[in-house]
Amino acid sequence: MDHHPKPFSTGLLSGTSSPSRTANGDCPPRPRPGVAMATEDAERCRRRHGCLQPPGAPRELGGGGSAGGGSVEPGPHVLSGPGEPPPPLRFSPRSFTFGFNLAPLLCQQDLLRDFLRKRERGELLIQKINKLEDKLFKKIQLSVSKDGFVHFGDTVMLMNPESQSSVENHPGVCSSLTLAVYLDITSIYSVESLQAPCEVSAVESVDPVGRNTFCILSVDGSAVGEPIRFGQNFGLGTTGGLSEQMFYLASDHKSFTRFAKKSCLQQVYLSDELSFLTCWQANFLDPQLRLECEGLPVPADSKIVITHCYTNRSLAIPRNFWTSSYFGKEYEVICHTYLDSHKAEEDKNYWVIVTGNASDEGGTMIDRSNPHPSGIGKNEFSEET
Repeated sequence: MDHHPKPFSTGLLSGTSSPSRTANGDCPPRPRPGVAMATEDAERCRRRHGCLQPPGAPRELGGGGSAGGGSVEPGPHVLSGPGEPPPPLRFSPRSFTFGFNLAPLLCQQDLLRDFLRKRERGELLIQKINKLEDKLFKKIQLSVSKDGFVHFGDTVMLMNPESQSSVENHPGVCSSLTLAVYLDITSIYSVESLQAPCEVSAVESVDPVGRNTFCILSVDGSAVGEPIRFGQNFGLGTTGGLSEQMFYLASDHKSFTRFAKKSCLQQVYLSDELSFLTCWQANFLDPQLRLECEGLPVPADSKIVITHCYTNRSLAIPRNFWTSSYFGKEYEVICHTYLDSHKAEEDKNYWVIVTGNASDEGGTMIDRSNPHPSGIGKNEFSEET
């Protein structure tokens, strides 16, 4: 009597049944249910989608392997149903294949092609930032004053000079600050040119570059080249070094939605159109002589007070409100008149209209050394003979 179990089929892929005994006369081991179910699922998936190969079969790859989803033609080893043509072997990120997976390789190729295409067009983020810095920090030649006065059409810098009280009250503040265009992080990464309204700030750099140079504009019909006079309206325009469009320094009364971010006082910004909000006046430094000096030409490279015509508040830098930007530490610029006990403006309202140095191309008058009272330079000495 035969006590051995009946023969069973283990060749699901080949369709053949295994013998009842092996060559040595032993009974073959009974397959585990989990393995048989997995094999049946694999065969069913292969017949439905054509994306599987039998275990142990060699793999044939072809069809370009692009990320757009190419197909790989199956070799002769791929089995199919009776009377059915062999289905194509498709590869996609969702395909489950035995052995090597092509999805990571195809993704890397797509990233490389996208990187090379952006680099050729100059669309990489590092390329955009480098172009932006080149425009913002491009050296600008300031106008040279031949008669010592400021004229319409001059390219100048607006500098808040060093003062003893500012150093004592705020030891960390640098000596001199210049008015400049302010760009936040999002603007640096997104825009190619300035977008009105744009903020302004005060920077520690006193070198004339694209972002801190302004042009004196006429708003009352005065001709270019005429000197500006105390009490006369004028405008301040800049391109920021980013575009050909001119933006104008403006201010307006503060409201619940319009005020300076740090000090909550009257804000100063750049507008893209000339209006009564973009008119400014230069006033003499000493308030007791201000009425007598009205109508006289404004001297260059001298301390003055710049007042907003519409709000009658002076341009100021508090120096105790600052923010961190992509270019470093920058200070807030507002419109507010700071008065001392004598009803005179404090040094926060002092400004110097800086012009170019005729003896040094690219230099400014503030870099020019002051002459010694006796006519000898500071670094020179004379020997008695």
